[in-house]
Amino acid sequence: MSNLSLENVSNWQGRTLVDRDGDKIGSISDIYIDEQSGRPEWALVNTGLFGTRHSFVPLASATEQGDQVSVPFEKSLVKDAPSIEPDGALSESEEAELYRHYGLDYGSGYDATTTTGTYEGTAGAGYESRGDLDAPGTVGRDTSGPTTDQAMTRSEEEIEVGTRQVERGRARLRKHVVTENVTTTVPVQREEVRIEREPITDANVGDALRGGDITEEEHEVTLRAEEPVVEKRVVPKERVRLDTETVTDERQVSEEVRKERIDYDGDEDVRTRDDRV
Repeated sequence: MSNLSLENVSNWQGRTLVDRDGDKIGSISDIYIDEQSGRPEWALVNTGLFGTRHSFVPLASATEQGDQVSVPFEKSLVKDAPSIEPDGALSESEEAELYRHYGLDYGSGYDATTTTGTYEGTAGAGYESRGDLDAPGTVGRDTSGPTTDQAMTRSEEEIEVGTRQVERGRARLRKHVVTENVTTTVPVQREEVRIEREPITDANVGDALRGGDITEEEHEVTLRAEEPVVEKRVVPKERVRLDTETVTDERQVSEEVRKERIDYDGDEDVRTRDDRV
Protein backbone atom coordinates (compact mmCIF):
# COMPACT_ATOMS: atom_id res chain seq x y z
CA MET A 1 0.00 0.00 0.00
CA SER A 2 1.25 3.49 -0.71
CA ASN A 3 2.66 5.34 2.30
CA LEU A 4 1.69 8.73 0.88
CA SER A 5 -1.00 10.76 2.59
CA LEU A 6 -2.64 14.09 1.91
CA GLU A 7 -0.29 15.65 4.45
CA ASN A 8 2.71 14.33 2.48
CA VAL A 9 1.60 15.88 -0.81
CA SER A 10 -0.18 18.98 0.47
CA ASN A 11 2.52 21.24 -0.98
CA TRP A 12 3.28 19.28 -4.17
CA GLN A 13 0.98 21.30 -6.40
CA GLY A 14 3.07 23.65 -8.53
CA ARG A 15 6.26 21.64 -8.01
CA THR A 16 8.37 20.26 -10.85
CA LEU A 17 8.01 16.54 -11.57
CA VAL A 18 11.19 14.77 -12.79
CA ASP A 19 11.70 11.26 -14.17
CA ARG A 20 13.98 8.54 -12.82
CA ASP A 21 16.98 10.14 -14.58
CA GLY A 22 16.27 13.59 -13.13
CA ASP A 23 14.93 15.04 -16.41
CA LYS A 24 12.09 17.56 -16.04
CA ILE A 25 8.66 16.19 -17.05
CA GLY A 26 6.42 19.14 -16.17
CA SER A 27 4.60 20.93 -13.37
CA ILE A 28 2.15 19.22 -11.01
CA SER A 29 -1.21 20.99 -11.33
CA ASP A 30 -3.51 18.65 -9.41
CA ILE A 31 -3.57 15.58 -7.14
CA TYR A 32 -6.17 12.78 -7.53
CA ILE A 33 -7.06 10.66 -4.48
CA ASP A 34 -8.51 7.16 -4.11
CA GLU A 35 -12.17 7.52 -3.09
CA GLN A 36 -12.02 4.44 -0.84
CA SER A 37 -8.65 4.85 0.86
CA GLY A 38 -8.46 8.64 0.73
CA ARG A 39 -4.80 8.38 -0.31
CA PRO A 40 -3.23 10.37 -3.17
CA GLU A 41 -2.77 8.03 -6.16
CA TRP A 42 -2.37 10.14 -9.33
CA ALA A 43 -0.70 13.43 -10.22
CA LEU A 44 -1.92 15.58 -13.10
CA VAL A 45 1.14 17.06 -14.76
CA ASN A 46 1.26 19.94 -17.23
CA THR A 47 3.69 19.16 -20.04
CA GLY A 48 4.58 20.64 -23.42
CA LEU A 49 6.31 23.89 -24.39
CA PHE A 50 3.75 26.13 -22.66
CA GLY A 51 2.29 23.51 -20.31
CA THR A 52 -0.80 23.01 -22.49
CA ARG A 53 -0.78 19.18 -22.41
CA HIS A 54 -1.80 17.07 -19.42
CA SER A 55 -0.63 13.62 -18.33
CA PHE A 56 -1.60 11.42 -15.37
CA VAL A 57 1.28 9.85 -13.40
CA PRO A 58 1.06 7.25 -10.57
CA LEU A 59 2.21 8.62 -7.22
CA ALA A 60 2.69 5.36 -5.29
CA SER A 61 6.49 5.48 -5.58
CA ALA A 62 6.89 9.25 -5.89
CA THR A 63 9.53 10.82 -3.64
CA GLU A 64 10.56 14.35 -2.74
CA GLN A 65 13.99 15.47 -3.93
CA GLY A 66 14.49 18.97 -2.61
CA ASP A 67 11.94 21.20 -4.31
CA GLN A 68 11.17 18.55 -6.92
CA VAL A 69 9.12 15.36 -6.97
CA SER A 70 10.63 12.25 -8.61
CA VAL A 71 8.78 9.27 -10.14
CA PRO A 72 10.37 5.99 -11.32
CA PHE A 73 9.27 6.35 -14.95
CA GLU A 74 10.90 7.64 -18.10
CA LYS A 75 9.93 11.11 -19.32
CA SER A 76 8.83 9.75 -22.69
CA LEU A 77 6.48 7.22 -21.02
CA VAL A 78 4.72 9.99 -19.11
CA LYS A 79 4.38 12.27 -22.13
CA ASP A 80 2.94 9.39 -24.19
CA ALA A 81 0.32 8.58 -21.53
CA PRO A 82 -3.31 8.33 -22.73
CA SER A 83 -4.93 11.72 -23.26
CA ILE A 84 -7.62 11.98 -20.58
CA GLU A 85 -9.65 15.11 -19.92
CA PRO A 86 -8.86 16.40 -16.40
CA ASP A 87 -12.50 16.88 -15.37
CA GLY A 88 -12.02 16.21 -11.65
CA ALA A 89 -12.54 12.42 -11.64
CA LEU A 90 -11.21 9.28 -13.36
CA SER A 91 -13.69 6.72 -14.68
CA GLU A 92 -12.97 3.00 -14.42
CA SER A 93 -12.23 2.78 -18.16
CA GLU A 94 -9.82 5.70 -17.98
CA GLU A 95 -8.21 4.21 -14.91
CA ALA A 96 -7.77 0.84 -16.65
CA GLU A 97 -6.22 2.54 -19.67
CA LEU A 98 -3.67 4.30 -17.45
CA TYR A 99 -2.83 1.04 -15.65
CA ARG A 100 -2.09 -0.66 -18.96
CA HIS A 101 0.05 2.23 -20.16
CA TYR A 102 2.27 2.20 -17.05
CA GLY A 103 2.44 -1.62 -16.99
CA LEU A 104 0.38 -1.96 -13.83
CA ASP A 105 -2.01 -4.87 -13.14
CA TYR A 106 -5.60 -3.61 -13.16
CA GLY A 107 -7.56 -6.10 -11.05
CA SER A 108 -8.53 -6.62 -7.46
CA GLY A 109 -5.23 -5.04 -6.57
CA TYR A 110 -1.93 -4.26 -8.22
CA ASP A 111 1.73 -4.70 -7.40
CA ALA A 112 4.37 -2.93 -9.47
CA THR A 113 8.05 -3.29 -8.70
CA THR A 114 10.03 -0.17 -9.59
CA THR A 115 13.53 1.14 -9.13
CA THR A 116 12.56 2.63 -5.76
CA GLY A 117 10.34 -0.04 -4.21
CA THR A 118 7.00 -1.87 -4.44
CA TYR A 119 3.59 -0.28 -4.10
CA GLU A 120 0.04 -1.60 -3.90
CA GLY A 121 -3.45 -0.16 -4.29
CA THR A 122 -7.07 -1.02 -4.90
CA ALA A 123 -7.95 -1.08 -8.60
CA GLY A 124 -11.35 0.06 -9.80
CA ALA A 125 -11.90 2.17 -6.69
CA GLY A 126 -12.11 5.42 -8.66
CA TYR A 127 -10.14 8.64 -8.14
CA GLU A 128 -11.11 12.26 -7.77
CA SER A 129 -9.09 15.44 -7.98
CA ARG A 130 -7.96 17.30 -4.88
CA GLY A 131 -8.15 20.74 -6.46
CA ASP A 132 -7.29 22.45 -3.17
CA LEU A 133 -5.37 20.20 -0.80
CA ASP A 134 -5.60 22.76 2.00
CA ALA A 135 -9.43 22.90 1.98
CA PRO A 136 -10.69 20.53 4.72
CA GLY A 137 -13.54 18.18 3.83
CA THR A 138 -13.41 18.86 0.08
CA VAL A 139 -13.15 15.73 -2.07
CA GLY A 140 -14.54 16.71 -5.46
CA ARG A 141 -14.79 20.10 -7.10
CA ASP A 142 -17.84 19.51 -9.29
CA THR A 143 -19.92 16.81 -7.57
CA SER A 144 -22.40 17.27 -4.74
CA GLY A 145 -22.32 15.10 -1.68
CA PRO A 146 -21.84 15.07 2.06
CA THR A 147 -18.17 16.07 1.76
CA THR A 148 -18.52 18.78 -0.91
CA ASP A 149 -19.87 22.29 -0.88
CA GLN A 150 -22.79 23.58 -2.96
CA ALA A 151 -20.72 25.46 -5.52
CA MET A 152 -19.46 24.40 -8.92
CA THR A 153 -16.12 25.64 -10.20
CA ARG A 154 -15.97 27.21 -13.66
CA SER A 155 -12.54 27.25 -15.28
CA GLU A 156 -11.00 28.83 -18.35
CA GLU A 157 -7.86 28.22 -20.30
CA GLU A 158 -5.44 31.10 -20.53
CA ILE A 159 -2.52 31.30 -22.91
CA GLU A 160 0.98 31.88 -21.66
CA VAL A 161 3.24 33.09 -24.44
CA GLY A 162 7.01 32.87 -24.10
CA THR A 163 9.94 33.23 -26.46
CA ARG A 164 12.81 31.01 -27.52
CA GLN A 165 16.02 31.67 -29.38
CA VAL A 166 16.21 30.50 -33.00
CA GLU A 167 18.88 31.05 -35.64
CA ARG A 168 17.65 33.60 -38.22
CA GLY A 169 20.79 33.99 -40.32
CA ARG A 170 24.54 34.45 -40.30
CA ALA A 171 26.90 37.33 -41.06
CA ARG A 172 30.62 37.12 -41.72
CA LEU A 173 33.61 39.30 -42.55
CA ARG A 174 35.83 38.18 -45.44
CA LYS A 175 39.13 39.88 -46.35
CA HIS A 176 40.50 39.66 -49.88
CA VAL A 177 43.25 41.43 -51.86
CA VAL A 178 42.65 43.85 -54.75
CA THR A 179 45.31 45.51 -56.94
CA GLU A 180 45.22 49.13 -58.09
CA ASN A 181 47.72 51.47 -59.77
CA VAL A 182 49.16 54.31 -57.70
CA THR A 183 50.87 57.22 -59.49
CA THR A 184 53.06 59.69 -57.63
CA THR A 185 55.70 62.28 -58.54
CA VAL A 186 59.22 62.21 -57.13
CA PRO A 187 62.02 64.75 -57.94
CA VAL A 188 65.23 63.26 -59.43
CA GLN A 189 68.56 64.97 -60.13
CA ARG A 190 71.16 64.42 -62.83
CA GLU A 191 74.53 65.92 -63.71
CA GLU A 192 75.14 67.67 -67.06
CA VAL A 193 78.40 68.92 -68.66
CA ARG A 194 79.04 72.61 -68.79
CA ILE A 195 82.10 74.09 -70.43
CA GLU A 196 83.63 77.07 -68.69
CA ARG A 197 86.33 79.20 -70.35
CA GLU A 198 88.42 81.66 -68.34
CA PRO A 199 91.14 84.06 -69.60
CA ILE A 200 94.75 83.89 -68.42
CA THR A 201 95.37 86.23 -65.60
CA ASP A 202 98.08 86.79 -63.09
CA ALA A 203 96.10 84.58 -60.75
CA ASN A 204 95.99 81.50 -62.97
CA VAL A 205 99.04 81.93 -65.20
CA GLY A 206 101.09 79.63 -63.00
CA ASP A 207 98.55 76.76 -63.43
CA ALA A 208 98.46 77.36 -67.15
CA LEU A 209 102.23 77.07 -67.62
CA ARG A 210 102.65 73.80 -65.66
CA GLY A 211 101.98 71.58 -68.65
CA GLY A 212 104.05 71.10 -71.75
CA ASP A 213 104.20 73.62 -74.45
CA ILE A 214 102.23 71.75 -77.05
CA THR A 215 100.76 68.40 -75.97
CA GLU A 216 97.75 66.15 -76.49
CA GLU A 217 95.62 65.47 -73.37
CA GLU A 218 92.24 64.17 -72.29
CA HIS A 219 90.16 65.12 -69.25
CA GLU A 220 87.20 62.93 -68.31
CA VAL A 221 84.31 63.77 -65.94
CA THR A 222 81.83 61.13 -64.65
CA LEU A 223 78.20 62.25 -64.88
CA ARG A 224 75.69 60.99 -62.29
CA ALA A 225 71.89 60.91 -62.23
CA GLU A 226 69.14 59.85 -59.76
CA GLU A 227 66.44 57.32 -60.70
CA PRO A 228 63.27 56.38 -58.78
CA VAL A 229 63.46 53.31 -56.52
CA VAL A 230 60.09 51.76 -55.43
CA GLU A 231 59.73 49.84 -52.18
CA LYS A 232 56.52 48.50 -50.56
CA ARG A 233 55.61 48.24 -46.89
CA VAL A 234 52.44 47.12 -45.13
CA VAL A 235 50.69 49.83 -43.13
CA PRO A 236 47.58 49.06 -40.95
CA LYS A 237 44.71 51.41 -41.80
CA GLU A 238 41.65 50.37 -39.72
CA ARG A 239 40.05 47.63 -37.61
CA VAL A 240 36.72 46.07 -38.67
CA ARG A 241 34.64 43.81 -36.39
CA LEU A 242 31.17 42.25 -36.30
CA ASP A 243 28.84 43.01 -33.39
CA THR A 244 25.15 42.35 -32.70
CA GLU A 245 22.42 44.49 -31.26
CA THR A 246 18.96 43.45 -30.06
CA VAL A 247 15.96 44.97 -31.80
CA THR A 248 12.50 44.45 -30.27
CA ASP A 249 9.54 43.84 -32.57
CA GLU A 250 5.96 42.91 -31.78
CA ARG A 251 4.31 39.81 -33.20
CA GLN A 252 0.75 38.65 -32.72
CA VAL A 253 0.11 35.12 -31.45
CA SER A 254 -3.31 33.49 -31.89
CA GLU A 255 -4.42 30.34 -30.09
CA GLU A 256 -7.76 28.77 -29.29
CA VAL A 257 -8.64 28.54 -25.58
CA ARG A 258 -11.52 26.71 -23.95
CA LYS A 259 -13.87 28.18 -21.37
CA GLU A 260 -16.39 26.45 -19.17
CA ARG A 261 -19.94 27.80 -19.09
CA ILE A 262 -22.40 26.95 -16.32
CA ASP A 263 -26.09 26.89 -17.31
CA TYR A 264 -29.06 26.39 -15.04
CA ASP A 265 -31.50 23.56 -15.77
CA GLY A 266 -34.42 23.21 -13.36
CA ASP A 267 -38.16 23.44 -12.84
CA GLU A 268 -38.08 26.71 -10.92
CA ASP A 269 -37.07 30.16 -12.06
CA VAL A 270 -34.06 31.48 -10.16
CA ARG A 271 -32.60 34.88 -9.61
CA THR A 272 -28.91 35.34 -10.41
CA ARG A 273 -26.52 37.23 -8.16
CA ASP A 274 -23.00 37.98 -9.38
CA ASP A 275 -20.53 38.16 -6.47
CA ARG A 276 -17.49 38.50 -8.69
CA VAL A 277 -15.31 41.48 -7.93
